[in-house]
Amino acid sequence: MTADDGAPVAGRMTAVVRRDGERDEVAVEEPLEIRVDGAALTVTMRTPGHDEELALGFLYGEGLIDAPHAAGPTGDLAANVVDVRGPLLRDPGARRFYTTSSCGVCGKGSLEEVAVHAPALPGGPRVDRALLAALPDRLRQPAFGRTGGMHATGLFSAAGELLLVREDVGRHNAIDKVVGRALLDGLLPLHRRVLCVSGRLSFELVQKAAVAGAPVLVGVGAPTSLAVELAADRGMTLAGFARGGSVNVYSGAQRVRTA
Repeated sequence: MTADDGAPVAGRMTAVVRRDGERDEVAVEEPLEIRVDGAALTVTMRTPGHDEELALGFLYGEGLIDAPHAAGPTGDLAANVVDVRGPLLRDPGARRFYTTSSCGVCGKGSLEEVAVHAPALPGGPRVDRALLAALPDRLRQPAFGRTGGMHATGLFSAAGELLLVREDVGRHNAIDKVVGRALLDGLLPLHRRVLCVSGRLSFELVQKAAVAGAPVLVGVGAPTSLAVELAADRGMTLAGFARGGSVNVYSGAQRVRTA
């Protein structure tokens, strides 16, 4: 998991450190620079792994691409740089992004840059309330199990089958990785799918889910006021506190079947 000096090995999700004189496994957090045709666009703090998916998911969520692009490591810092081949759908101009592992909208320079450019969601699937409550238990989170320091996003079928899961120290990174993989696999927009996240439901997660076309978003934690407002505006089913066999539905209740 680590080099001899205890530093995390590039590309690994966890590292071994010392805690009270004992070995302890923690989540790796490192910067990733996303470039487009060699020009730096953004730096995000993330857990290494599936970096190409992260880059593509990020660009898709920002409305800069709408189809798969070639992407891969580059340069002397290849472990922490992904170069995406252009062209982009629009010129980002002077906009540059910097995001931490806890904030996916940090670095935006104006309210206009935070605006959500996504159409209202279609009808989508109807899902049993009990199934929504059970989805977090179906997430596979091996890195979280070892470190307690990871978030996860899972992509599910309307029947509750886990199709894809990604872990990262950042909630927004985990969903970007899922969206990036879905883009590469031709699954976007996610009109017949369900997204489930391991933490609270913030504005940025609803934003990314809306742009990806997901009609249902479920979280283990609480939603924020702006998350509920945005979900309702886009016609998304937003469900939180999915734990212990129960779930709260904050918007889009027409898609939720109750026995």
